Amino acid sequence: MKIQTIAALVAFLSVVGDAAADAPQTMRLDYFHSGNDTMEIFSLDQVVIETPLWTGNMQQPLDKTLRGKYLFEIVDDASGEVSWSRSFSSIYGEWETTAEAQKINRTFHESLRFPRPPAAFHVVMKKRDAANQFAEVWRLPVDPDDYMHHREKAMYADQVVAIVNNGGPAQKVDLLLLGDGYTAAEHDAFIAKAHEMTEILFATSPFKERKTDFNVWALVPPAAESGVSRPSTNTWRDSPVGAMYDSFRSERYVLTFDNKGWRRIASSTPYDFVEILTNTETYGGGGIYGLFSTAAANSEWAPYLFVHEFGHHFAGLADEYYTSSVAYTGPDVIIEPYEPNVTALLDPENLKWRHLVGASTPLPTPWPKQEFEEHSLAVQKTREQMRADNVPESEMNELFRFTEEYSAKLFANSEYKSVVGAFEGANYEAHGYYRSEQNCLMFTRTDYFCSICSAAIEKVIDEYTRP
Repeated sequence: MKIQTIAALVAFLSVVGDAAADAPQTMRLDYFHSGNDTMEIFSLDQVVIETPLWTGNMQQPLDKTLRGKYLFEIVDDASGEVSWSRSFSSIYGEWETTAEAQKINRTFHESLRFPRPPAAFHVVMKKRDAANQFAEVWRLPVDPDDYMHHREKAMYADQVVAIVNNGGPAQKVDLLLLGDGYTAAEHDAFIAKAHEMTEILFATSPFKERKTDFNVWALVPPAAESGVSRPSTNTWRDSPVGAMYDSFRSERYVLTFDNKGWRRIASSTPYDFVEILTNTETYGGGGIYGLFSTAAANSEWAPYLFVHEFGHHFAGLADEYYTSSVAYTGPDVIIEPYEPNVTALLDPENLKWRHLVGASTPLPTPWPKQEFEEHSLAVQKTREQMRADNVPESEMNELFRFTEEYSAKLFANSEYKSVVGAFEGANYEAHGYYRSEQNCLMFTRTDYFCSICSAAIEKVIDEYTRP
C-alpha cells in the first residue's frame, strides 16, 4: 500500500509539473442557483483559487460544441472580449422540469471552473430560451486580485492514484474516478474497480482508438460505512461525496447534491471530467453534461452504466430510451433538441446527420416499434413491482438480461438494422423525437455507440486535446 501511494504521488506530481510554467491559477466560482419552474435566481457564494495550477487546454478557450443547457463566458472588462467559455448542464436545469418545481422553490449549489484571468472581468451566464438559443440570465463582476478569494489546498493530493498516465494534462482529457462509500479497508477494492472500469471504457469505440488522449486518476476519501444512501429503502450513509439513489424520486437515479463537498475533494488533482463510482450493487447511475456521472460499481451492469452515463457527462448525449419512467415532464411544444444524437425531424431535408443517410433510407425509418414497446412497457411494470417488493438484485439482473436478449433478437430481423436514419422514439418520448440508428448504448444496454454518438464523443476529445 505504501509503495503504491508513493508511486501514485510521484506520477501525480510529474503530470502537474508538465503543465506550462506560465499556466494560470485555477479559479472556481461557487454560487447558489434557486427558483422554480417559472423563475430562477443566481447568487454568489465564493470565489475559490484551487491548487494545482490550471491544467486544461488553453489553445481552445472557446466552446465550439455547445452541448449544454447553460453557457458561461469570461468577459474581459477592458476589451469586452470573451476569453473563455464552456457550455454545461446542471442538476437545477433538470429539476426545473420536474413536477416538484411547479410546487416549491429549491436551491442548488453549483460551480464554474476556468483559468484565472489576469485582469478584472465579468462572468456572464446564458441559458437556452424557448427556441434553444442562448440568452443572458446573470452577470457578475469579479476582481481576480480580491484578497477575499478563498484559497483551497490540494488536501487529498497524496491519495491520488494514476490509472492511466499519458502525459501533461494540458493536451489530455483528464478523467477523475471518484469513489464514494468505500471504507479505508476497501481502498484497494476501489482501485481495482477503477482499473476495471477504465479498461471497459477504453474497450469501447471511439474511446478505444483515442486512449492515448486521456489521463485517468482515481481518488477515494475513506468512508465511515460501506455504501451510499438509498432513501426508498431507509438506507442512509454519511458518505464523503454524498452520492445517493432516488434523486428526484427516481429509484435508479444516483446523484450527489453536495457540490461544495465533492469539489473540495476533486480539486486535489487535475480533472476535466468526473465519474463517481459508488460502492453499491443496486442498479443505478446518472450523468449530467459538464458536471459528473455516476455508476453503481458493484452492479452486474456496471460496465454499461459506467459508459452510458459517461456519454451524458462527457459528450452531452441525450437518452434515446423512452419506455422507462423518468421524473421529467415532457415539453408542451416540440422543437429541435440541441443534443447531437436526437432530432425532432421537423425538417427532414436538413436533418443534422443527413449526410450519413442513404438515398434509399426512408425518413422516418421503420423499425419494430410496436413489438418493442409492448415488451418494454410490460417489463417496466414488472420492474416497478419488483423494486416495491425489494427483491434481491440477482432477480432484477435476470430481468435486465431477459430484456436485452429480447431486444437483440427483435432488432436482428429488422430491415434497417444497420443504417443511419430517423427511428421514432427517443429523449423519453415515444412520439416526436427520433434517434439516428435502431440501437445504441444510449438506447438499450448494448455495448456500442452508434456512429452519430461516436462522432459527437470525438468532437469533445478534440476540443480538450487539439490545438
